[in-house]
Amino acid sequence: MIKQILNKLPKKTSLKSSHNDEGKNELDSAAIDSSSVKVSNSSSSSNSSSFRSNAEPNSKKSGPVSVTQVLEVFTHDSFEALPNFRAVSNSEKNNLLIKKLNMCCVVFNFNDSSKHAKEKDVKKQTLHELVEYVSSVSTKFKFFTIQQITKMVAANLFRCLPNLNYENKVIDLYDQEDDEFCMDPSWPHLQIVYELLLRFIASTETDLKLAKRYIDHSFLLRLLDLFDSEDQREREYLKTITHRIYGKFMVHRPFIRKAINNIFYLFIFETDKHNGVSELLELLGSIINGFALPLKEEHKAFLAHVLIPRHKPTNLSIYQQQL
Repeated sequence: MIKQILNKLPKKTSLKSSHNDEGKNELDSAAIDSSSVKVSNSSSSSNSSSFRSNAEPNSKKSGPVSVTQVLEVFTHDSFEALPNFRAVSNSEKNNLLIKKLNMCCVVFNFNDSSKHAKEKDVKKQTLHELVEYVSSVSTKFKFFTIQQITKMVAANLFRCLPNLNYENKVIDLYDQEDDEFCMDPSWPHLQIVYELLLRFIASTETDLKLAKRYIDHSFLLRLLDLFDSEDQREREYLKTITHRIYGKFMVHRPFIRKAINNIFYLFIFETDKHNGVSELLELLGSIINGFALPLKEEHKAFLAHVLIPRHKPTNLSIYQQQL
């Protein structure tokens, strides 16, 4: 009877074998897991290496995109005239406006009139449409729209003016009846962009609180730098636009006066050369008419340190009437 009971108990060898089988299974599964990890690591490393190989050329291409690269994208197939604002519904006009503004950010080289002639005509027509839209819009400009307008204006207007060789210039050129002895070849586009900026600032639909985030000190400094342009037509637009900004953006008034004073300081005490002296004096004449009495110390210092020393330069005859 005891033998019968002992026979029913599990044998030790079977326990060992079962444990060995379980151990082998665990080792096998661990080996499988490790191999899968190796495979996944190798695949991920290959993916990462392929990603790096694909990313490296892009990283080399990163940076400011040249005009040539932009034109290669927009010419021929893409740089086509977009629909007129009258041809789309009111809900689609804002998206169309953004597309037109982005298209007009492309700046062409006007030194060669035969190059990109079609694209230049398309951009000119698009700029005219933008001026018409800004003039007739009946709803407030959105924040993103204001950002895109100032971006397009900056892309077209803020450029390096040609280096002027004053030493070889005859001063009598300034006394000619036709003061437009130097004309910017890109003026056909610049004029429309200036007109757009003027209409945008004068529009009642422009929220000044939003616009001042982009028409800021940096924007104003770059705008005032353009007063040194040789093209009188450009200087006249700059004078009108700066006066409008001064009138509407009261927060910028002290900064504009200070920036103009700095231009005069450079002219009087260092360079003795600037193309926009007459226009800046005319602008200051309008600003001075708005001074309240009694005069602030700032304005008295302006008279003593800017206006009176303006009589010293040798080329006083150029701007004597405005002074």
